[in-house]
Amino acid sequence: MSTTHDNPNHAEMANAIRFLAMDAIQAANSGHPGAPMGLADAATVLFTKHLKIDPGAPDWADRDRFVLSAGHASMLQYALHYLVGYEDMTIEQIKNFRQFGAITAGHPEYGHVQGVETTTGPLGQGIATAVGMALAERMQNARYGDDLAAHYTWVMAGDGCLMEGLSHEAIDFAGNMKLGRLILLWDDNAITIDGATDLSTSTDQLARFKASGWHVQAVDGHDAQAIDAAYIAAKASDKPSFIALKTVIGKGAPNKSGTNKVHGAPLGAEEIAATREALGWSAPAFEIPEHILSAWREAGGRGLADRLDWEERLKQSGRAEEFEAGECAGVDEAFRTRINAFKADLNKAAPKLATRKSSQNALEVVNTLCPNTVGGSADLTGSNNTLTDGMGIVSAGDFSGRYIYYGVREHAMAAIMNGLALHGGFVPYGGTFMVFAGYMLGAMRLSSLMGLRVIYVLTHDSIGLGEDGPTHQPVETLATLRALPNHYVIRPCDAVETAEAWECAMAATNTPTSLSLTRQGLPTLRTERNDENLVGKGGYVLRETKSVRDITLLATGSEVHLAVEAAEALAADGINAAVVSVPCWEMFDEQTPEYRDGVLGAAPRLAIEAAIEQGWSKYTGSSDHFVGMNGFGASAPAPELFEHFGITTKAICAKARQILAMKEA
Repeated sequence: MSTTHDNPNHAEMANAIRFLAMDAIQAANSGHPGAPMGLADAATVLFTKHLKIDPGAPDWADRDRFVLSAGHASMLQYALHYLVGYEDMTIEQIKNFRQFGAITAGHPEYGHVQGVETTTGPLGQGIATAVGMALAERMQNARYGDDLAAHYTWVMAGDGCLMEGLSHEAIDFAGNMKLGRLILLWDDNAITIDGATDLSTSTDQLARFKASGWHVQAVDGHDAQAIDAAYIAAKASDKPSFIALKTVIGKGAPNKSGTNKVHGAPLGAEEIAATREALGWSAPAFEIPEHILSAWREAGGRGLADRLDWEERLKQSGRAEEFEAGECAGVDEAFRTRINAFKADLNKAAPKLATRKSSQNALEVVNTLCPNTVGGSADLTGSNNTLTDGMGIVSAGDFSGRYIYYGVREHAMAAIMNGLALHGGFVPYGGTFMVFAGYMLGAMRLSSLMGLRVIYVLTHDSIGLGEDGPTHQPVETLATLRALPNHYVIRPCDAVETAEAWECAMAATNTPTSLSLTRQGLPTLRTERNDENLVGKGGYVLRETKSVRDITLLATGSEVHLAVEAAEALAADGINAAVVSVPCWEMFDEQTPEYRDGVLGAAPRLAIEAAIEQGWSKYTGSSDHFVGMNGFGASAPAPELFEHFGITTKAICAKARQILAMKEA
């Protein structure tokens, strides 16, 4: 194809990506040039002809979503953003790729770069998160119609993404849901870090996706016309679409292309010079010839008219306020008033309920107050108690509902919820047994890193689940989740704390929340009305002593009532024991030092929790000041297990006396 300085051809447009990528990676002496160079042709066709975006309004609600699941190819996305004209992506940012303080991190990070829809890098996460975005688009479309919600979700993935087990969970779910506006582009370059892909996989990916209900195509990933035709066909399908792009990794590099040497290391000055000569690119590093850059900027401006038309449709729809408020921005006064009235009813009724059931009761209130909460469960709806009256079921034939049956796909559920939250318009929560948070941890970590309001309903949270035994008893999971930065772990002790926990989770617009809930019934400990959300303090004095404390008992969840019983027994022997409920360590640590010191007191402290001790010593001062688990559980009725493992009122009293005796010795 010929070119002029006014009208660059496809090859020149694609080569602009290649040289920005290889030059930035060379300057950083770090990065992955192979995928950006191999995907440059497919990306050029996508961004110049198909992707509906407006770089001047990167948060436009009806934009297409582009997810680079192969996040190590980040220079592909950064180059594209510079070329189409995102304001924040300057050439200086490109030059400072992977340097401290630059927005051009080693992997794309949500919230740092305009147009980066999700943080990627852990392979497979982008695919599953994109499924959540595509699901959100269909759900929003069911509520507002084509005029306000009709966009595509495009995701680029590599061999590694498709090897991850998460990808199977996600593609199976997407196929069953018939998410026809989801298009996955596979960089089929047959290379992994270790070498050729046949070292580790021989899966027929086209057959795999077809078996999962996807529309499938295979094209030459360097043939612009074939790529364009494949995109058109994908957009016309009512199924999610998979396009295998047969590419050459490091396309254009004369000596290293097609090998694993170009995957994760700079090309080197000599190979870059040879590539410039081979591709006829005479411009110096980081310089894009004006006619090529102008053509890219013109392509970047294609979506402006669409965005302006959409804004006018929104204005004329009469539903602008409803649409823009769809995310239920937080907890307002009406929300607090209704939750406080609900708490007052609980104070009077004082029910003995499993906190999983208390959670469902609280959700009846929350889901009424916030019509854009979206619930779900990984095939444990009846056990997690996550479905409330009138929600409606989300299905391939009807996206108007608010409840999702995720199937036995815990990891995909967590990643899809990330996608729902990132898309906007919905507040997702999903349930499973707490022990299976281990399956979800990759996605939970990303929700914490990105600062998303995603709520994990984790039931059966200790040996209290009983007969299902140690495979299902999450003795270590609380410590694991508490180790995540920017993640609230709330373990309520009764129905009142559970209601407050839901209020806290809804208020935490930039932090995910894990609710640790019981299978067994727990007594209501707070029977006097208090409109202050005490769970929001993280920890508070539940039972104070009448005179100077001798010891302070700290507990969470199902062990708080044992601590109260122990305090009463100790009082009968003249020992003054205060009880502190600590439902959320993270929120407690956010309080002022004065508040924390006042709650913890100066007396010796003893922690009680049906989990391992890890972390409690920051409050007790000694890992020995603990009553709980020090290993895995067992299969038996719950009361027998608590007795066997020494998590009883009697054991607490004995440990308290031992601590006090040691103090006096």
